[in-house]
Amino acid sequence: MIGATVTFSYTGDFDRSRITKVAENARGMFEGMPGVRFKFFTFDEKHRQAVNFYVWESKEQAEQFFSEELRERVTGLYGVAPAIDFVEIAEIVDNSAP
Repeated sequence: MIGATVTFSYTGDFDRSRITKVAENARGMFEGMPGVRFKFFTFDEKHRQAVNFYVWESKEQAEQFFSEELRERVTGLYGVAPAIDFVEIAEIVDNSAP
């Protein structure tokens, strides 16, 4: 499994409502998406960042998803260009099941 961290760092206006609206509008796109095990939308007002974290089944699926076209589209949505980093996931602990 592969983790992808997509970080939007703001130097100017940090608009929490814009970030949460993007998350609300995009959530449905990822529900049931092949290859995506988890996606988390986050924001950090103190560090003026929006950070999205994905868990993908494979690096190939993740790399294919983060095309140049997608990067341009999310830059428009968030107002800043993202930094995208991939990490290999050694293990997951999921305590959400009853």
